Amino acid sequence: MRLILFGPPGVGKGTQAKLLAENLSIPHISTGDMLRAAAAEGTNLGKKAKAIMDAGRLIPDDVMIGIVREVLASPRAASGFVLDGFPRTQDQAQALTKIFGELQIEKFWVLNIEVDDEELIRRLGNRLVCRTEGRIFNRETDELAPGARCPECGGELIQRDDDKPETVRKRLQVYHAQTAPVIEFYRAAGVVVDVDGTNSIDVVHREIRALLNDLQLR
Repeated sequence: MRLILFGPPGVGKGTQAKLLAENLSIPHISTGDMLRAAAAEGTNLGKKAKAIMDAGRLIPDDVMIGIVREVLASPRAASGFVLDGFPRTQDQAQALTKIFGELQIEKFWVLNIEVDDEELIRRLGNRLVCRTEGRIFNRETDELAPGARCPECGGELIQRDDDKPETVRKRLQVYHAQTAPVIEFYRAAGVVVDVDGTNSIDVVHREIRALLNDLQLR
C-alpha cells in the first residue's frame, strides 16, 4: 500500500505514520529521515543536501525532489510506503506526480488527518519535552509543569518555543496557506481520505485501518 499523510502540526501525523508502517510492514519515509539517510550514504544528492543543511539553509525543491525520487525507486519502497512530510507545496505535488508516473505508481491514497486549530493549540501548549533525552510529556495527563523533573531520567522539562500558542498559530497559518491547497490538488484526483484526528491515538489508528480496509475492497 502506498500512502501520503497530511495533517497540521500537533495532529499526530508522525505517530500514525509509524503505526501504519509497523502494521502494514512498509517503510515510514519522512523528509528528515530521507535527508539524513542520503547524507549518510554519501550520494551526490546526499552530499549536496548535507552541505546545505550544515550551512543552515533550507533544502531547495530540486534537491528534495531528487532525494524523494531516489528513495521511492529503491528496493525498500517496492512493496509500498508511508510518505510523511512531502509534498508540502503544489509544485512539489506536481513533481511527485511525475515521479509516480516514472515509477509506474498508479494506486495510492492521501490520508488527511483533521483537527480544529484551537484544539491543536491546546494540545501543543500542553506538551513538555525533557531537555536531556527529548521524551515528551503532557501537562494535563502527566500532571507536570515546566521546570519539573523528567520522571524517567530527572532532566528538566521545558516547553519548546515552537509549542507556544503564538508560534503555533503562525505555524498553522503557514500550513493552511501552503499545504492545504496541496490537499485540494489530490482531492480533485479522488484519492483523499479525511480522518477525524480528535480522538485518542488508538481510536484514530483503528479508524484509519478500517478506512484502508474499505478502500482495498472497492
